[in-house]
Amino acid sequence: MQVLFHVSKRILRYTVLSVLGIGLFVGGYFLMAWGLSRLETMHKKEAGQDAITLYLKTNGVHTDIVVPVKTNYKDWSKDIAFANTRRADSTYTWLGMGWGDKGFYLETPTWADLKVSTAFKAAFALSTTAIHATYYQNMHEDTDCRALSVSPRQYQLLVQYIEKALQHTSEGRIIHIPTDAVYGDHDAFYEAHGAYSMFHTCNTWTNNALKACEQKAAWWTPFDWGIFYHYPPTP
Repeated sequence: MQVLFHVSKRILRYTVLSVLGIGLFVGGYFLMAWGLSRLETMHKKEAGQDAITLYLKTNGVHTDIVVPVKTNYKDWSKDIAFANTRRADSTYTWLGMGWGDKGFYLETPTWADLKVSTAFKAAFALSTTAIHATYYQNMHEDTDCRALSVSPRQYQLLVQYIEKALQHTSEGRIIHIPTDAVYGDHDAFYEAHGAYSMFHTCNTWTNNALKACEQKAAWWTPFDWGIFYHYPPTP
């Protein structure tokens, strides 16, 4: 009985220490996310003449950066073909792109479909990634969407950032993921580089996109609110 008592006591102690350790880790993670997201990495550089309008869009969890389909500097429809969407409608004028965990994108259409294995792989960089591309007819600012202006040079820096995230074939074509797991009639998925983790999320990718094109950004953020903190609603 005494041996069992000591074993039980040891198990209880390890359990308590484990719970405290997890609690401290989670609390530290959110505290770090809150604090570092408040730090701005740079002041926005003025776009000047020939400014190009972009949008930041969130669904409340995940952020996309939305660009014009066609400009003098890039025609995205040549790479991200309208034909890859269900509707194949070539009249769309805006394209939203977001990077993320492939398992989340393709296997988790709703939070009810989330599997523990998918979440674990995503949290610890154990799966592959994808770019989700969504076409839009019109864009406007609202509570979940902000407009920003960039210069042609800054826009080209953004284009380079996105292109580097996309996987390409030996012929230079981006790799479309044929799947029925799309969210509507005007979106598609493409193979991407990089590993998703709790420290490098879809929102971290968007935040880094803003850094790449010399816009306001958080020092680091895994959450959408860390980005939108620097882009408050227009009064």
